[in-house]
Amino acid sequence: MTVKEKVGRRRYIAFTVDPSFTKGSLISALRNSPGEPPYVIQCAEGWCIVRCPLKDVDDAIRAVRGADGSSVPLRTSGTLSALRDKYPELKRLRPARKM
Repeated sequence: MTVKEKVGRRRYIAFTVDPSFTKGSLISALRNSPGEPPYVIQCAEGWCIVRCPLKDVDDAIRAVRGADGSSVPLRTSGTLSALRDKYPELKRLRPARKM
């Protein structure tokens, strides 16, 4: 059984947000949104990536836009590496891997 069969397909959405947002502050702001909030992968220096199920992409975009009215969704992808290749800032700001 593959991971996709267990958890379903996921999408990663890149945004530009207000530079004052950190990962923690964005998570706090998303908790106030209706429904299941998207998972914040990274958020720093005005760039962020959130993860959501395939069927909830529009809801995730609405939630981030509700948390920060100035946010702009840039691209949706099935992989993090594709987003980070397209936007080098996301690669530079990637959090350190946990060991």
